[in-house]
Amino acid sequence: MRLFVALLLTLIVSLAWGASPRELSWSELIPKGAPPPPPPVALHDLSQLADALSAESGPAARQQPVRAPVVKELDGLEVKLPGYVVPLEVDDKGMVSQFLLVPYYGACIHVPPPPANQIVYVHGAKGLKMDDLYQPFWVEGRLKVEAMESDLAEAGYQLQSNAIKPYDYSDQE
Repeated sequence: MRLFVALLLTLIVSLAWGASPRELSWSELIPKGAPPPPPPVALHDLSQLADALSAESGPAARQQPVRAPVVKELDGLEVKLPGYVVPLEVDDKGMVSQFLLVPYYGACIHVPPPPANQIVYVHGAKGLKMDDLYQPFWVEGRLKVEAMESDLAEAGYQLQSNAIKPYDYSDQE
């Protein structure tokens, strides 16, 4: 009987470890009944789009609102979330290891950052080149419901990255 219970527990644990991460949408990071995030400010001067990452000499846009409610039930889950990368730490080889994951391009740089419940601080990134930041990515890892403050914005969530992959639009048919 002990052997059976041990084998059953081993099977359950191995299935749990092998389970795929829960795919989240940005709206799932906002608690039910909380106000929706404000729409992103449009970039009307498209010539700025190409220089969005390099033209950081201007003042940072203010985050509105800074404190926003989060979904505490997501704490500790293995998740997969699509978004755009705003680098926080880049090594001398141009590799990004810490960043803010945001729902739209240009957030935190030339447009006001979204609320904290629409920003995820990601650490432990590997293989993400600074040159690739114009495209969206899928980021996988364990989500932690804990605020983190940077010079650019406050994030309502943190994620220890297990995998980062380019977002493939053909998967969304």
